[in-house]
Amino acid sequence: MRMNRRDFVVSSLALTAGTVAPSLASAIDGPFANLFADGEEFAIASDAYVYGYPLVTMEMTRRVITNVVEPVGTRGPMGHIIKLRSYPDATFRDVTAPNADTLYTTSFFDVGDEPFVLSIPDMKGRYFLLPFLSGWTDVFQVPGARTTGTGAQTFLISGPNWSGAVPAGMSQLKAPTSVVWLLGRIYCTGTPEDYKEVHALQDQFKLQPLSTWGKPYTAPAGKVDASIDMKTAVREQVNAMPILDYFTLLAELMKRNPPAAADAPALERFKRIGLEAGKSFDPQYLNRRWDARIPEVSKGRILAHFMTRDGDMSRTNGWSYTTKAGVYGTSYLQRALVTYIGLGANRPQDAVYPTSLRPSLLESYNGANKYMIRFPKGQTPPVKGFWSLTMYNENMFFIANPVNRYSMSMRANPKFEADGSLVIYIQNESPGADKETNWLPAPMGKFTLMMRLYWPDESNPSIIDGSWVIPPVTKV
Repeated sequence: MRMNRRDFVVSSLALTAGTVAPSLASAIDGPFANLFADGEEFAIASDAYVYGYPLVTMEMTRRVITNVVEPVGTRGPMGHIIKLRSYPDATFRDVTAPNADTLYTTSFFDVGDEPFVLSIPDMKGRYFLLPFLSGWTDVFQVPGARTTGTGAQTFLISGPNWSGAVPAGMSQLKAPTSVVWLLGRIYCTGTPEDYKEVHALQDQFKLQPLSTWGKPYTAPAGKVDASIDMKTAVREQVNAMPILDYFTLLAELMKRNPPAAADAPALERFKRIGLEAGKSFDPQYLNRRWDARIPEVSKGRILAHFMTRDGDMSRTNGWSYTTKAGVYGTSYLQRALVTYIGLGANRPQDAVYPTSLRPSLLESYNGANKYMIRFPKGQTPPVKGFWSLTMYNENMFFIANPVNRYSMSMRANPKFEADGSLVIYIQNESPGADKETNWLPAPMGKFTLMMRLYWPDESNPSIIDGSWVIPPVTKV
């Protein structure tokens, strides 16, 4: 039997991919076959790139967000609480797939040397959640309305090597890495009155090192690093990073942000290319001819994972979603994919994010056309929190529009049809004054849709078990 070059490469990689990327061979087709001609070391380097993508992206995000002297807008120095006072707009570029339904209350801080304490006020029954992300993007704890209630609470966030006594009245949250990202969200209707109430709650949040607790404390001012690119989107910066710089940074980050114990088999393989936890990167094993090819192939594999049916992604009526976000274990492709399309995603019990890239397999969404989605009577998304449908451009950012509306939800007070159904009009031009409350504005070019289901109802029907099915988006 004759075996062509592609067959040989795919067969070889099926044997060498190992536990890090068991579906590697299935993701290779067309140009990928030629790009993988360098054998096992290339495959290992690609696996290592995918493995480290979340940690590197988290670090680059931290650098951009904290590179200011004091909190302003969506940014603030390390250890400061950033209080977004209004919804992000079309100029926002700090995080892909931003949220237009809640006011973020966030902070980057480091618990490698000592714990931090976060105290929050009585939220008075308001829906909120406070996911704490590790450097690897796992949500390691998520206090909030669903899990801990809405009363006043105090949390001690400790690092991976801390073993001190927890002061009375505090709940300990053990961080697996030194860097921690608090990515809190507080529901707000967006009216001036509700903005005022949420602002008052935000102003009562306190974050400070344990050694300063109970004393007057002011977080130190930040220092601006002029070498940090504050204009280019973080994802673009990571994707354009030279491979030597990428692995060098990854190795340094792993010193204070240790990999999980379950990562041991993967890390053993990565030693073949000079990447070892706790040590600086050894570049002697890295083939510099891979500078462009490793990122290109690895990103292709990450995005190809979005289209697979291996249990991580569910697909129905043109929508793809996962109930495997927030906690990833050894699903490295899944973790990298969520980082790529929606850094900061929650656990499925808190939120599910169905995404639709195209109305059919034959075409993409385009603002030159008109679309609609219809929820039959009684079949709007089943949630205990809230739901929304958000519009993004093809790069997963908001789009400027004449009514400054980036998402459609019940807070827009949409009109229901005579039969009780809810129709949302997705198009570039207004559908008319009588339907404008149900209009989700689209750009003239390509776009992507994302639905958010906060605190999904786990009774029947539920998106968690697939018993509730999202309706298709249809072209008018």
